[in-house]
Amino acid sequence: MQSFILWICEAKTKLQAQVKHRNQEAIAHPEGHVHYESTIHTLQHIISEEGIHGLYAGIHGALLGVASTNFAYFYWYSIVRTLYLSSQKLPKPPGTAVELSLGAVSGAVAQIFTIPVSVITTRQQTQRKKDRKSLLETGREVVRSEDGWTGLWRGLKASLVLVVNPAITYGAYQRLRETLFPGRANLKPWESFLLGAMSKALATIATQPLIVAKVGLQSKPPHQRNGVPFKSFVEVIRYIIEHEGPLGLFKGVGPQVLKGVLVQGLLMMIKERQVQSPCARIPKDGRILTAFLRKEWSSSSSFSSNVYANSDLII
Repeated sequence: MQSFILWICEAKTKLQAQVKHRNQEAIAHPEGHVHYESTIHTLQHIISEEGIHGLYAGIHGALLGVASTNFAYFYWYSIVRTLYLSSQKLPKPPGTAVELSLGAVSGAVAQIFTIPVSVITTRQQTQRKKDRKSLLETGREVVRSEDGWTGLWRGLKASLVLVVNPAITYGAYQRLRETLFPGRANLKPWESFLLGAMSKALATIATQPLIVAKVGLQSKPPHQRNGVPFKSFVEVIRYIIEHEGPLGLFKGVGPQVLKGVLVQGLLMMIKERQVQSPCARIPKDGRILTAFLRKEWSSSSSFSSNVYANSDLII
């Protein structure tokens, strides 16, 4: 499963980093240039040119990114939540809206510390095999560019805005649940998966232009810019609209949605199972414990923190 998601991530990054001009024949491309038409075409080309190993380009950075981002997120989440609770005169569990806000703040702070890994991984995944370097060499290459050390934080502003993605996912999930399954306390596994998949798809589509702009900032600039990097995600968006039209902002949306649907759908399904499962193993006289466990498993704290931790903090 993890390998499949990694393949999807590499395909969507390559699709999002390329610029397809409206008149391709009038554009001079470097030797060996390939324009990817779809996720399948991207994967087929990678395998034909690099073999199965090509599907794992940037794997070290991707694994390091997942580990460091989740560690940083939960570390800052515990600090931010503790500070919030200590500021309350009457200690009480935060509501869902507050928990999502705390998660957003934690995710934003985590991005500041971990985005260099994302920049390096994006560079590795968008380079051709003959140009691809190791994790450290790619990092040095970024630092030696005109941005210097600040190049390791390219796309930070877009990443900070993208922390709203999990909040959109959670809000869409709750609204879809009330609409499709009104009055249902418990859901079947397939129903939870469906809601998780639909909510993540909606959140991804809503934020896709920013995701594409972030990849454009972190990858090498298009050949037509003669090595001049983009200065902001607004500049990337303008460039894409100028050369590809508004629909260019949604390139790679297929694999992006597929990745999010698989991860978020499984997360929601597991969450619902956790809410229901404790009761079946508790004796009759354990009603108070049953109620307590049910409340804890379904608490906004546990759920919303996992929504952020398992969402696209590394998009």
